[in-house]
Amino acid sequence: MPPLDRLIRTLISTQGAISLAAYMELALQHPDHGYYRVRNPVGRAGDFITAPEISQMFGEMIGVWCAETWRILGKPTPFALIELGPGRGAMMQDILRATAHVEGFHAAKNLCLIDSNQLLREEQSAKLRAHAPNHFDDLAQIPPMPSLILANEFFDALPTRAFAKTFRGWAEHMVTIENDALTLALRPLEEAEHALIPPTEHDALPGTVIEFSPQAQSLMRDLSRRLAAQTGAMLIIDYGYTAPPHAPTVQAVSNHAFANIFDRPGEVDLTAHVDFAALRDISLNAGLRASPIIGQGEFLKNLGIDLRAETLKRHATPAQSAEIATALCRLTDDAQMGSLFKVMEINFSRTP
Repeated sequence: MPPLDRLIRTLISTQGAISLAAYMELALQHPDHGYYRVRNPVGRAGDFITAPEISQMFGEMIGVWCAETWRILGKPTPFALIELGPGRGAMMQDILRATAHVEGFHAAKNLCLIDSNQLLREEQSAKLRAHAPNHFDDLAQIPPMPSLILANEFFDALPTRAFAKTFRGWAEHMVTIENDALTLALRPLEEAEHALIPPTEHDALPGTVIEFSPQAQSLMRDLSRRLAAQTGAMLIIDYGYTAPPHAPTVQAVSNHAFANIFDRPGEVDLTAHVDFAALRDISLNAGLRASPIIGQGEFLKNLGIDLRAETLKRHATPAQSAEIATALCRLTDDAQMGSLFKVMEINFSRTP
């Protein structure tokens, strides 16, 4: 039994059931055993592959977005180029290569990476050494200045609470022990907790499930306040929704396949679909502008990924050309990542 499994069982045995969010927090961020603290999960040898690992074209298109957004903002100097959860550094490496010839961009940037994983920090530092990356534990540590903030597959890994409508009213999904196994149970909400349920869901049918991430919403408020105070822009790319699916979305992945969320806590990835509408509303309340939420495929095509693919093919072998076509399809096709992954841009509201 993994050590974190024993720790969670002891916690439940002594204190009672814990929320799904508390379980995710322990499984992902426990200082000694958390999945994102002690593992290198990205890549073919890990548990999942992110878009930057699929093709250099993804990061290059984000680089195009960064350069154009920086120009629209008036080319602020200096500015913070911030990435939340940079993984193995592949996306930032491609961004910086794509912007190498943008006059003034590299000289103006302060590269700021937020990551809790020491193994990944070391890999990021090695790949990005020429650009003097600075690592931070959280946003508050980054000095105030205009910012370009990137969050690719970051919000989905933040702990999520889940609530289910029963015939007796709303209840929260809790993690408990039954028949010597970790499992979900329902805890009826107390009167004051009903304020957590959006008014639009008060008349939901039994069986309806809604989720929200307190950490995601808190972080979005902090990010929005930074942009409102310092100017800048933010790009969020993740799998998620604009209208609640009314079904559970918390899932586990291990070795590139779905797993049980209670299978070896601390050793499998846990994620939940991102509520883009909630994040958008927080940014609007801070006085920022939010773009229409579109699919990743549409976003990348708008930036010119098809043309970039054709350019790469001209200097490729037949085998490489086929790989480029496959990667392009995977990133943009609606049957793959093209529509499941959503993109939202947040900008400082003052007209440049």
